[in-house]
Amino acid sequence: MFKRIGLLVLVNLAVFLMISIVLGIIQATTGMSFGTMTGTNLNLTSLFVFSMVVGFTGSMISLLMSKSIAKFTMGLQMIDVDHPATPLENYLVNVVRTQANRAGIPMPEVAIYDGEPNAFATGASRSSSLVAVSTGLLQLMSREEVEAVLAHEISHVKNGDMVTSTLLQGVLNTFVIFISRIVGWVVDRQILRNEDDAPGAGYYITYFVLDLALGFVAAIVVNYFSRWREFHADAGAAHIMGNPEPMIAALRRLGSMEPAELPGAVKGMGISGGIGSLFATHPSIEDRIAALQNHTYSA
Repeated sequence: MFKRIGLLVLVNLAVFLMISIVLGIIQATTGMSFGTMTGTNLNLTSLFVFSMVVGFTGSMISLLMSKSIAKFTMGLQMIDVDHPATPLENYLVNVVRTQANRAGIPMPEVAIYDGEPNAFATGASRSSSLVAVSTGLLQLMSREEVEAVLAHEISHVKNGDMVTSTLLQGVLNTFVIFISRIVGWVVDRQILRNEDDAPGAGYYITYFVLDLALGFVAAIVVNYFSRWREFHADAGAAHIMGNPEPMIAALRRLGSMEPAELPGAVKGMGISGGIGSLFATHPSIEDRIAALQNHTYSA
């Protein structure tokens, strides 16, 4: 618990420092004033640049740190892919290497972690990826089902899902910040008729409420994309395995288990996740199996 709290504090400090440095450089070189809404005129260009910097910085830092966060928070047992220490490690390395070659991506790092059935992929790029599988999944699934799960994670890496998710989150963050502050300025200046140089309470209250409300809408969009992405990763696994049956069997096995909830940094890239609402990161097992049987999605 304390390790995760400390990590959260460090990540937030890193985000704050990065934003401060970037905004300081831009302000020093362009003369733009960021983070304030002073005066009665609204500079949309400055506001949009500010929104982009703030919107993308946090998501980009999360992407760049995702692998380190996973290693630090989940107690991953990293496997030396050049010299596996046990028959199980050798098996996992051989499977991942074969599947990575079929997918046309560089060999990822491979890890095992203690926990309930699940697996995930993370990393900032295809050439800097990590695939991890839990001991619970290894114990409860057959070899073919394990290989299908690993193929699913390899497909996430091949499809660049970590990067596209980050870009989508950055775009949505940008528009949440941009729109909420424009509406806040209109409420403060045009409706409440604040003529002071500094923004009034109407501005701060409005943008704070809209940040929360639009943030929920953005989360719905991100999770919709996450569910769509899962269908394509399943299809990719079927392509790597040569037919959809191993992936279907693995999904059926998952449907009979209680998969572990993954931390936020890797939750969207797990084989299983929360379902049943607009905020679900994964479709239902039934929908995923039906999509594989009907060849609804491409690899």
